[in-house]
Amino acid sequence: MSRIAFKMKLKPGAKAEYKKRHDEIWPELTTLLKENGVSDYSIFLDEETNILFAVQQQDGQSSQDLGSTEIVQKWWAYMADLMETNADNSPVSKPLEQVFHLD
Repeated sequence: MSRIAFKMKLKPGAKAEYKKRHDEIWPELTTLLKENGVSDYSIFLDEETNILFAVQQQDGQSSQDLGSTEIVQKWWAYMADLMETNADNSPVSKPLEQVFHLD
């Protein structure tokens, strides 16, 4: 099992709607993530920069590797109005390097 982190960017004024949509995350998306080894997944927001910081445990694929599935493509389209996205509606995402960890 490994832990990864990445960042994304929220559009200004989208915090409340972003949180609402994640509070109501689709059960089929949650199932897909868990079935592919994604767990302990958290997303944090830096309100000064609108940067979203995500961290997750993975035992298999990362959530970022599931873009070919229909449910993830639908989720990306659903979230595209709130985030900076690529042409395929996937969030612009940059992996982050771990430079420190304390158990």
